Amino acid sequence: MWPYFIFINLFLFFSAVFLLLTDYAKNIQPANFPPGPRALPFIGNLFTVDFKKLHENCTQLSEKYGDVYSLRMGQTWMVVLNGYQTIKEALVAQGASMADRPIQPILEDVNLNLGVISSNGHRWKQQRQFALSTLKYFGVGKKSLESAILDEFKYLSTYIAEYKGKPFNPHLIINNAVSNIICSLVFGHRFEYSNARFQKVMSMFDQALQIQGSIWAQLYNSFPVIMRRLPGPHQSVQNIWNEVKAFLRTEFKEHRKNWNPSDPKDYIDCYLSEIEKTKDNVSSTFDEENLAICTLDLFVAGSETTSTTLRWGFLYMSKYPEIQEKVQAEIDRVVGRSRQPTMADRTSMPYTEAVIHEVQRMGNIVPLSVPRMTSKDVRLGGYVIPKGVTIITNLTSVMFDKSEWKTPYTFNPGHFLNEKGNFDKRASFIPFSAGKRVCLGENLARMELFLFFTSFMQRFSFSMPPGVKHAMDYNFGVTLSPVSYEICATLRQ
Repeated sequence: MWPYFIFINLFLFFSAVFLLLTDYAKNIQPANFPPGPRALPFIGNLFTVDFKKLHENCTQLSEKYGDVYSLRMGQTWMVVLNGYQTIKEALVAQGASMADRPIQPILEDVNLNLGVISSNGHRWKQQRQFALSTLKYFGVGKKSLESAILDEFKYLSTYIAEYKGKPFNPHLIINNAVSNIICSLVFGHRFEYSNARFQKVMSMFDQALQIQGSIWAQLYNSFPVIMRRLPGPHQSVQNIWNEVKAFLRTEFKEHRKNWNPSDPKDYIDCYLSEIEKTKDNVSSTFDEENLAICTLDLFVAGSETTSTTLRWGFLYMSKYPEIQEKVQAEIDRVVGRSRQPTMADRTSMPYTEAVIHEVQRMGNIVPLSVPRMTSKDVRLGGYVIPKGVTIITNLTSVMFDKSEWKTPYTFNPGHFLNEKGNFDKRASFIPFSAGKRVCLGENLARMELFLFFTSFMQRFSFSMPPGVKHAMDYNFGVTLSPVSYEICATLRQ
């Protein structure tokens, strides 16, 4: 018996040594690869950082390792970029080398690397150009969309006014209202706030985005073969997005019934026409599966970030009533109470513009942006980043950079005002990222934020319920959202 046990022990010992040596050899990097915290075998730095505040950890690590440093998440090497100058150099000056997206199994299992966010190469270029031109055709940046936003606010305002100043949770209703803008462009119609199925879809977004920014997603991306078979929150991501896609396919089916190729009424109509037009073109990337993922990308990106920014805005206005009053005074002076604010008022409202930008800066909605990947070897900050390495652009390090902002951790609209009180947009303000992968919905988001925020400030004053202290805590995920809260919206007399 003893020789048998000795054999088993020796086998296990040499197997462990072999696996350790294999892991070590597989993860050897060039001598001038960016430094970083020591990585453990197999799991790397998965447990070095706190995934509930990963953006803060990444910023703290830059103080020790510099603006360009590395992390190893399981079997995936990442290089984290910090500071405005470094990120600008990477995304703008060397943007062509960092325009790809890495393959993330937790997303790949859902979107098959299709769409406008996760795709690369020819597919990405074709889909992005189509989305930009189509959204522009249906009103992005035009007066017609401005009217749609103002009309949506009327529905929203009536709904909130019914609370008569009593506490309510703004989460789902704001998501619904903001989503209705992109819905009008993509689906050709809005959804009533009483639509139970749409409300359910809205409620799932937050959950999925939080899981995708958690350690569960990193484990899934590092060990997909194992994690696909293990229970845990990561399993719900596929269920959520599959349910959303089922919702979208119902919309496609309805569109097919009344589809008139010569008279497209929305993004889906145009996409269906493009499928028919290019069906014999081998280089075409237009098909119904890609339509589902592109629509999902537009749907989520066009609603979640803007609605989250507005929810942060309510909190900051209630926390700083003196700032809220100054915004309202400027609106009263420029717009008055007899009409709604318009985009034409924007240049006459520097303080309000400064407040909106400060909400975006402090809210830090997409703290680590969306990952990129090097398409060739890149030299940055004195280091060489090999082809195929995931790039994390830590926008938190820019939004709270002490060298860029006078009081980085204090809500201060003065960050965006010059000595004469005029609005001063800072180059280091990059909430929509930069370069070739800059958010394609930036113009839409800016219009929505200005019109919704000023309309709210014109009609309501926000405050916390009696006896409730301000909690500025966040939920970390792909987006940084405020923890669930209730607030009072009182009609201004």
